Amino acid sequence: MTKQLIAIWAEDENHLIGVDNHLPWRLPKELKHFKEMTMGQVLVMGRKTFDGMQRRILPGRETIILSRDSNFIADDVLVLNSVEQVLDWYNKQDKTVFIVGGASIYQAFAEHYDAIIKTTVHGQFEGDTHFPEMDLSAFKEVERLDFDSDEKNAYAFTVQRFEK
Repeated sequence: MTKQLIAIWAEDENHLIGVDNHLPWRLPKELKHFKEMTMGQVLVMGRKTFDGMQRRILPGRETIILSRDSNFIADDVLVLNSVEQVLDWYNKQDKTVFIVGGASIYQAFAEHYDAIIKTTVHGQFEGDTHFPEMDLSAFKEVERLDFDSDEKNAYAFTVQRFEK
């Protein structure tokens, strides 16, 4: 697989992506898909998203935290302070980089994505963070997977992959 810079996120039908720095739903099947897509690659997230995960590192993936705070440090992650630093790092290595949030981080990389993997959870939730408006006209849908609700996943969801 050729390395790419990919935005990956889950949103509800109103583009909601978070509540108090957490996902507004629990969907093990969707988390399994996320794991399969990102395993062995690199995750880039903002400090608030990292804090919302209790600074837990996801196994089998390298983690980069993007923070404006040049004094921010955390164990077992690379901390970079600008989009330019992340892109410079990306260009010097051979792994795919997944941008995993939050909203301002997705927005900051908007013009750099090679692909987008968007999950739409079929429902409407309460929360405080929405996915930013983004022009997807340069992308075309290349894959769509539909998942039904079941005893462990209260909501159906659709995963779409878009590429330039």
